[in-house]
Amino acid sequence: MHIINIADSKNHCSKWILTVKDMKNSSSHAYDEASPSEESLSSVHPDLRVGFILMNKFTLAPISGFVESLRFAADKSFRSLQIYCKWDWMTFNDEPVTASCGLSVNPTTSLNVKALKENYDYIVIAGGLLTETRTPPEKLLEILNEIHTAKIPIIAFCSGCFVLGNAGLMDGRKCAIHFTTREEFSERFPKAITVVDKAYVEDQGIFTCPGGTAIDLAADLIRRHCGDIRAQKSLEYLLINSDKQIIDEKEEILLDSPTTYENNIVSKAIAFMSENLSAHVTLKEVAEHARTNPRQLHRAFLSSTNEPPSNYWRKLRLEHARKLLANTNAYITNIAIECGFSDASHFILWFKKQYGETPFTYRKRRHEVEKLK
Repeated sequence: MHIINIADSKNHCSKWILTVKDMKNSSSHAYDEASPSEESLSSVHPDLRVGFILMNKFTLAPISGFVESLRFAADKSFRSLQIYCKWDWMTFNDEPVTASCGLSVNPTTSLNVKALKENYDYIVIAGGLLTETRTPPEKLLEILNEIHTAKIPIIAFCSGCFVLGNAGLMDGRKCAIHFTTREEFSERFPKAITVVDKAYVEDQGIFTCPGGTAIDLAADLIRRHCGDIRAQKSLEYLLINSDKQIIDEKEEILLDSPTTYENNIVSKAIAFMSENLSAHVTLKEVAEHARTNPRQLHRAFLSSTNEPPSNYWRKLRLEHARKLLANTNAYITNIAIECGFSDASHFILWFKKQYGETPFTYRKRRHEVEKLK
């Protein structure tokens, strides 16, 4: 008889006892594969971490589609361990909430502002019935503003956009809204720019998703943080036909797309930056392309993106480099040059500062993840 440790959703361990016969059959059944040790799990740094804040009477469908996508990208086959993607469930008062369909959900961790800013790459505010999101608690609005100030992206599902609107976070931003609530939302938040024909919209760190399954949004985030292979695995395991993408490639919503910024100078500058990731182009040339001067360009970027244009451009280059590391076998020196860095050492320095690990470590880990499929 063998005893193996399996981590649950809170990363505590529970013991399952398997007979020798079970162990012999485990390799042939995806659902029964033996799990890695707790020690090996503790050494893994997740690529994507999401904190869910559930409002009472939240809509289950987008939450289910989103987290199931994370689940399949997080581990091998059907083991459902939170290895390469991790998530937690929270509520405002740390008490259980009920979905609009009647399903009760218990939080897995308490709502702590410091933890929200340090432990997650994205915070999801899950709304549903308007009776619960029209007048959210003031303390929750303060928390969301603090998270946004810390530059942690926020995702609003369903009527979660009403919560963000009350927090003042939708002013001047595009918002993907359900057609049934567009009129009321526009009346309450006239400074927001409503959109009803998109599966989701990202505008300056705020994602809005009107409902549906949210699998397309999840796949895009997984692709961005975990690579194409993990994103494709999620789609395949959810029985999404890869030949019939949820969003046609030509109409795919790009993260950090220049069209999400209302400032014309910023939009033109980002488009120019994206087209010249490998070129040694100066910010003066970027400003000239955007028909402005470096000083005005700097002000426009601070207003729209909360950071200088040089920082934004470097992040674009680093993100492109990370995709090349995950999806190609190109030499790190070549990737550095292709992404506009003067040399490999300069690239490695900024990559580690941005992502907390070297390009070599990231690539090695990504290739190990690919073997889990």
